[in-house]
Amino acid sequence: MFYVHKSVMATILLLIVVVSPAFSATTMLEDINVRADRQVPTEESLTIREVMESPARDLGEALESIPGLNSVNKGAIANDIVLRGLQGDDINVFLDGVRLYGGCPSRMDPPSFHFDFAEVEQIKVIKGPYDLENPGSMGGMVNAITKQPQPGPAANLSLTLGSFSLLDSSATASMASETGDLLGGYAYKSSHSPMDGDGKRQLEVYAPGTPHSYIIDLDSDAYKIHTAWIKGGYNFQSNVRSELGYSYQDAENVLYPYLFMDAEYDRTHRVNWTLKADKLDAAVDAVDFQLYWNQVEHLMHDKFRTSSTNPMVAVNNKTYSMQTDSSTSVYGAKAKGDWLIGSGKLTTGIDYYYRNWDATNEALFGTYVPQPMLPDIDVNNFGAFAEYSQPLAHSFKLKGGTRIDYTIAEANALTQARLDSLYVTNVSGSNLKNKNDFTNASGNIQLAWQVIPELELFSGIGLGTRTPDPQELYIGLNRGSMGPSWLGNPNLGSTLNRQIDFGAKITGENFFLNASAFYSALQDYITLTEDIVVSTGNSAKTYQNVDATLWGGELSSQLALPMDFYLRGSLAYVRGENKDKNQPLAETPPLNGSVSVRWDNDSYFAEVTERFAAGQDRVDSDLQEQTTAGWAVTDVKAGANWENWSLAAGVNNIFNIYYFTHLSYQRDPFASGVKVPEVGAFAYATLSYNF
Repeated sequence: MFYVHKSVMATILLLIVVVSPAFSATTMLEDINVRADRQVPTEESLTIREVMESPARDLGEALESIPGLNSVNKGAIANDIVLRGLQGDDINVFLDGVRLYGGCPSRMDPPSFHFDFAEVEQIKVIKGPYDLENPGSMGGMVNAITKQPQPGPAANLSLTLGSFSLLDSSATASMASETGDLLGGYAYKSSHSPMDGDGKRQLEVYAPGTPHSYIIDLDSDAYKIHTAWIKGGYNFQSNVRSELGYSYQDAENVLYPYLFMDAEYDRTHRVNWTLKADKLDAAVDAVDFQLYWNQVEHLMHDKFRTSSTNPMVAVNNKTYSMQTDSSTSVYGAKAKGDWLIGSGKLTTGIDYYYRNWDATNEALFGTYVPQPMLPDIDVNNFGAFAEYSQPLAHSFKLKGGTRIDYTIAEANALTQARLDSLYVTNVSGSNLKNKNDFTNASGNIQLAWQVIPELELFSGIGLGTRTPDPQELYIGLNRGSMGPSWLGNPNLGSTLNRQIDFGAKITGENFFLNASAFYSALQDYITLTEDIVVSTGNSAKTYQNVDATLWGGELSSQLALPMDFYLRGSLAYVRGENKDKNQPLAETPPLNGSVSVRWDNDSYFAEVTERFAAGQDRVDSDLQEQTTAGWAVTDVKAGANWENWSLAAGVNNIFNIYYFTHLSYQRDPFASGVKVPEVGAFAYATLSYNF
């Protein structure tokens, strides 16, 4: 059945390319024009309008509509972003350029978890090492951009209701004048655990009575999240503006069935200040300054699982068999200037960020002795960058630049005695230290050629780097007889990505096609491994540098048809190889894509979408990674816009297909090893009012 679906979709995608010149529609969807006019093959964008038409609960789920982006499903919410097979610290995720980190060592709360859609107007994505303004964008960058107040008073009220008691509500209000503006909002969302295509809750992936099965009511909330924010701006002059914003988020009892534990709370504070001056003189196009701070407090445990009912738990006067209390904080600064030099523009800047990450674990590994799981780790990063763009002749545009970073990482609470007794005896290596420094250089050259008005070609060569993150360097969890320990590797080196990209963008009066291909050679790529130290016989899950390759590409197209119909299609493929072991790279998504037909006359719309993925049999056998079967599901939605009101409603997976995405399974010490099925038939409706 899946292969029939796949053949039909491939035929439709081919028809998009072949027959598009034959149609001449007069009405175009706004995003066709945006993608045709502003984007290059390595860049994508997603507007909040597109998000509001979907039942996406978080950024990771919403970005799956962009070719080349996937997500890791851990439960009802908090999907982690995967870009061309890279995830975690291999890519950067920002909000208004602010660097965010989660508190959980198992990435329960990825950076995109810590803000609400109601704050956001647009999400921009850069694929590949072409972001020089921020350290660590080795594989790409995702930046969510918050809403700006419109002139005069304005407000937005939004309510989404859906299956499994889904509730997503928000209210935003603003006031703006020539002098200044103020914007504030509040959002609340909650849901029960979703059901899969077999009619079971995601919480039921474990057999009753087994250690990780749930002992709570299966109709309990899978999450409850409150978010509030306020932002004010002042215009000193028509070309000089300053903004100051603050946000607080409180997430309660977030359930993660694919992990051993769940989060009791995540409490997040965010502060961001910017100052921008435009058109200061003939040579200075813009000057920007930014200061920011954010903090996350995270507590996770197994109180909701059968494992917490072990008789020894009560003997030790505890309510859990394992618990981790962690916190992380970041503050940073950036100064940037745009200088007009000849017919081109030079962008230069300096930046700095400080990150602290600390986590203490208690578990029934014989006794409840607290362990410095993340031993009060400090990271200081100092960076500088320069980038120049220059039109060449009439149809060429050249852009290139470089960046250098110096990073110091230090585990303040990691003693030499613990290094010698735990890390050295469980991780291959010697002369381990609790402090490391790294110097990394990156850069790229990009060339765009407007061959004819309807055809633009793109090529890019990039060198991207990223330092090992604090967890990869210094995490330490001695699990005793309960299984392999989980240890960082202080001898890790920085990852270097040498990447080449090619792309083409074809546009017409009623048509847009974006095609791209890439090849990445990853030197010292950081991957998880289970290692046995020959001298001791001890086993530990740890991290190692390997050489790897990733290659693939994306195709997306939109076509305006007669009578207000529109056809869309996308395909994405990535193939990863661990060159050191001559085997597939772990956690690589398979071929996937979508085809949709939409009718839209600006007042009303209806759409049918087929989403699909091929099976993935290229797995890392050393990590016991499992193969995944292919699947195809159908989504339908419709909506209307009446003056200040808008309504969107639909059903995802309307045929209630039971399936798994390949990235629903992860191997870290707190992962259960059980695949989490995707959501079955899911109905939703969103009503919004703007004034």
